[in-house]
Amino acid sequence: MTNKKEETIRKILSEARTIAVVGFSSNPQKAGYYVPAYLKKQSYDIYPVNPNLTDGLGEPAYASLADVPRPVDLVLLFQRSENVPPFVDEAIAIGAKAVWMQQGIAHPEAARKAEDAGLDVVQDACMLVEHRRWT
Repeated sequence: MTNKKEETIRKILSEARTIAVVGFSSNPQKAGYYVPAYLKKQSYDIYPVNPNLTDGLGEPAYASLADVPRPVDLVLLFQRSENVPPFVDEAIAIGAKAVWMQQGIAHPEAARKAEDAGLDVVQDACMLVEHRRWT
């Protein structure tokens, strides 16, 4: 892992408090559920974003990032790599400070666009694994 990636991970883990989880899953066996469940236990505020759900982890679920009722520090993406660009555009539009693409998810052009807009970006890394490693 590059030093820049490590620095970005540390910064996000220490500064982010509110996390919108795009692709939140109601299935406890999927990373889109158990990763945000872990993060909620670590005192992060979790906002599930999935147009097919009404709630998740005891919180209301939102159809889109624009529907989340408060400012978001981090947009955590559980989406296929090819589906990332519109969510990065939404993250920029709502004023998120960072975008995190879970392990196996990367989109260099979208990442560059987010960075050019001033957002911190992590690609292809599990936030649960990194949280355990750095805290």
